[in-house]
Amino acid sequence: MDADTLGGVQRVTHTMAQGLAERGREVHVIGLHRAEKPFRYVERPRYTSHVIHRTPVGRLSRLGRRRERRALGRLLREVGPGFAVLASPGVVTRIGNLLPEGLLPIGQYHGSYEHARGSWHLGSVRGHYGTLEKAVFLSEEDAWLFSEHALLPNTWSIPNPLPAWPSRTAELTARRVLGVGRLEGVKRFDRLISAFAEACGRPGPGGACHDTDLMEARREAGEDWELHLIGEGAERGRLMSHAAACEVSDRVVFRGAVPAARMADEYLGGSVLALSSEHEGLPLVVGEAASYGVPSVAFDVSGGLRSLVLDGRTGVLVPPADVTALGAALAALMASAEERRRLGAAARAHVEAFRPDRVLDRWEALFEQVTR
Repeated sequence: MDADTLGGVQRVTHTMAQGLAERGREVHVIGLHRAEKPFRYVERPRYTSHVIHRTPVGRLSRLGRRRERRALGRLLREVGPGFAVLASPGVVTRIGNLLPEGLLPIGQYHGSYEHARGSWHLGSVRGHYGTLEKAVFLSEEDAWLFSEHALLPNTWSIPNPLPAWPSRTAELTARRVLGVGRLEGVKRFDRLISAFAEACGRPGPGGACHDTDLMEARREAGEDWELHLIGEGAERGRLMSHAAACEVSDRVVFRGAVPAARMADEYLGGSVLALSSEHEGLPLVVGEAASYGVPSVAFDVSGGLRSLVLDGRTGVLVPPADVTALGAALAALMASAEERRRLGAAARAHVEAFRPDRVLDRWEALFEQVTR
């Protein structure tokens, strides 16, 4: 819908566009709307970007829709034959019938099956993705679930690519837990703050742990640890108040938005990444952290996440919304540099499958299969 907003779908779009362009393909990134706060993902793009509307995402008038159809129709005819990768159910339903002959539609879904079945997405995918050349999902598990429950005959799985493959890895000695993402409700950073407080032996109001010996051990092991929240959003004020209520306002650092080019330093300076979202498709922050040798603890919310984190082998997964379990997992890693190194090394080896070149190879194989 808007190609330059700060978000996971947008980041994947620009990473893929640059990678395919570097392989010699002509690539166009089309955003239907202007981003309110444009974010630059690629410093020197080798692809062409287009924006149809100068207004942010919102309801369009009849005149606006007519203008959209004319502008898109003209642009798509100029682009000519090839592949149209439609990045969301909303895009599929909005422009799928505008594609000229020779521009083959491929529908992506960046969420999980678990999330889709709890929203309007499942009905939209069931109603519209089956007529496309391919319906692409983030994991084999999700592709199978959609094929079975949405009755799709054309499913395919390709994970999102990491933006790069680093040559350096984190030392894992910094006493720092990372939380990366927009400060919005769905990310549930309030639960992460509560879990971090428990891991530091400070359960705060409503804390579930009443074992004084355990809490004292955690206070000792968690001494000087900090939780760095990297991102910006509407929940910042509420999260700051929650940190104070949990007695960790001195340990929770709100870093704001960090440019993509500087995220390498953040991962190199971290020792654990924590993910507390209500739902995710394939969270790139987990893969990026792993590529730097940083292990993750996360709520087990999707097949895509399970493809990134092998529980007990490359990181730790706990039941969704179980703050006490998340706190215990954090406490265990905060207390053991040896365990962080074991999981971190295995995590980096595992996510080699998500290196940009390997994911691009899978897209090239899909293009070949569609045109065979």
